Amino acid sequence: MKIAIVNGPNLNLLGTREPEVYGSETFDDILNGLKNTFPKIELHYFQSNIEGELIDYLQGLDSQDFDGAVLNAGGYSHTSIALADCVKAINAKIIGVHMSNIYAREEERHTDLLSAACFGGIFGFGAKSYELAISSFVD
Repeated sequence: MKIAIVNGPNLNLLGTREPEVYGSETFDDILNGLKNTFPKIELHYFQSNIEGELIDYLQGLDSQDFDGAVLNAGGYSHTSIALADCVKAINAKIIGVHMSNIYAREEERHTDLLSAACFGGIFGFGAKSYELAISSFVD
């Protein structure tokens, strides 16, 4: 099984960005944990702060035989119609994640434009959100 993990803007700052919201683990720490938890799954990681690069990467999933992707689009989840259109247009199964509970945060975070385009969504479980999403592909 081949799964992509795709992170959007500012997620490269995990570990130092608002640790009271996102925790103190870097994404490298999280990714290493996921690789240990799922040794039989081929995990690929991509992060960009640029919307178009995220779209280009997601569009390439179909041609690279990915079974699906875990997408944490960060702030783009709340603003990007283009990213939502991309998720609708590709064949790859996408599970959207948020580390925080977006509905317990600022009003502008309550809208998630990607949710309707994704196969499923997980939010509010911190770094475990990624593990839960990957588990859903296995099950």
